[in-house]
Amino acid sequence: MITSEEISTLLKKYDMRRLAIGTIGSHSALNIFKGAKEEGFKTVCICREKDTIVYRKFQLADELIMVEEFSEILDDRLQEKLRALNTLIVPHGSFTAYLSTEQLTNDFYVPMFGNRQLLNWEADREKQGEWLRKAGLKLPKTFKSPEEIDRLIIAKLQGAKGGRGYFLANSPEHFYKKLDEMITRGLISREDAQRIHIQEYVLGVNVYPQYFSSLINDDVELLGVDKRYESAVDAIGRVPAAEQLEISLSPTYTIIGNIPLTLRESLLPELLRMGDNVQKTAREIAPPGIIGPFCLETIITDKPEIYTFEISARIVAGTNVGIGTSPYAYLKYGEKMYMGRRIALEIKEAVKRKQLNAVVT
Repeated sequence: MITSEEISTLLKKYDMRRLAIGTIGSHSALNIFKGAKEEGFKTVCICREKDTIVYRKFQLADELIMVEEFSEILDDRLQEKLRALNTLIVPHGSFTAYLSTEQLTNDFYVPMFGNRQLLNWEADREKQGEWLRKAGLKLPKTFKSPEEIDRLIIAKLQGAKGGRGYFLANSPEHFYKKLDEMITRGLISREDAQRIHIQEYVLGVNVYPQYFSSLINDDVELLGVDKRYESAVDAIGRVPAAEQLEISLSPTYTIIGNIPLTLRESLLPELLRMGDNVQKTAREIAPPGIIGPFCLETIITDKPEIYTFEISARIVAGTNVGIGTSPYAYLKYGEKMYMGRRIALEIKEAVKRKQLNAVVT
């Protein structure tokens, strides 16, 4: 694993007056670049040719580094160019979707905003569960094998797949039938099928609170809340029930966008405590804990009870809805604060206090 000493050595060669914030051109890159520009940083985008239209239309990237595939970020020459540009990388969901945790922790020699150690905890659903339970959060029941299914479950793929290939089932027989269907439709591979995570389906509203853990200010901030719009499950209500039954409609859960939410104020105390407890536990399992953004993926029932089914220990795409508009960021900071800018502000303050080593790994 890349050590903090190795990153400190790299940072000593950086020109602190010319720091750049970089990321892969995908997911929440525009969010990250806009925030970086507003705080006075240069920006670097590692981009595929087919995606360049985005970063030429929204002119937020000062430097475009073209690649065929995002895995090229591991190439020595590309990493050397990033270091020559004094780049600090901000990871998002595409990093773990296109690169393995081992590659990011062992082979990527560019300073990264955040705690690399926690990538291992995020990528492993069993370790996630251990982390969240230790923090005192309530989790849905998980099943070790399809034969244990005795209620409605949701079957999920490992990693940041954007909901692709998720499906519901209520018995072992139903599970295998749906699995075969998903493989036939090309939504799941035979290899994926060996690593499916089976979790109780809790009926409620999906709610995604977005936090920022500031090591500089020793605080966990709630900056936004969103819900996901998923295809085709969120569109199924437009198809009459009789037609659904006739065609045996089996909806998918692929995320196509996010919708901002403002919650009942009575829910905020518990959500704020949850964020604090998750960071407190993160300090114990992977010091110094979460650095920067994270998101708890929750379901709130009608009781109301809050179940947490996943954590993303990095910026999530749902923060894009908060660019310039989140009520929670406004309550904390006033106008024009959002996750991308909050990241840049933390880096800026760390440089000012000569504590950049504390927020990059």
